[in-house]
Amino acid sequence: MESYIPISFLNDFSFCPRSIYNHQLYKNYYAHNYKAAPQLWGSAAHDSIETKTYSNSNDWLISFDVFSTELKLCGKIDLYNKKTKTLRERKRTITRIYDGFYYQLYAQYFCLKEMGYRVSNLELYDLKKNKKHLLKLPEDNPVMCQKFYLILKQLQEFDLNALFIPEKAKCEACIYAQLCDQSLC
Repeated sequence: MESYIPISFLNDFSFCPRSIYNHQLYKNYYAHNYKAAPQLWGSAAHDSIETKTYSNSNDWLISFDVFSTELKLCGKIDLYNKKTKTLRERKRTITRIYDGFYYQLYAQYFCLKEMGYRVSNLELYDLKKNKKHLLKLPEDNPVMCQKFYLILKQLQEFDLNALFIPEKAKCEACIYAQLCDQSLC
């Protein structure tokens, strides 16, 4: 059986390839033991998605399982509005739009398309500011689309034992810095 990469790994991998390994070590532990406040707040922001209580309208697919056999990806979308064809990823706070956010939405987009859904709009939604950020579709953003395919290939081929050069700013912001044998902290 072929392995599928969780869509959530794309954002994490773009932050630090080693964070996925460290996250897997902790995934069965109580989140409060290793997550920092921003990660806990982000998880809480997804409660209405996880419990599918965001809306009772039939227009929304909420916490919907998606996959792509072509890209070998699987995961869940936060929200898809069937009427407006809008795919929305919710974040507690958006201080800047990171490439990882694009990768996550693009992966969800390609999964939905392969599953027969039409997506006309991509949105990041900042819960704290109640603000939508519209992102270009992959076909309208060839540079970011190319970066998406490159990060996906890097993730598929990643070797934890390969040469790794950490970045100080990322290590300082990483919740796994104390675990990581490569951390600069």
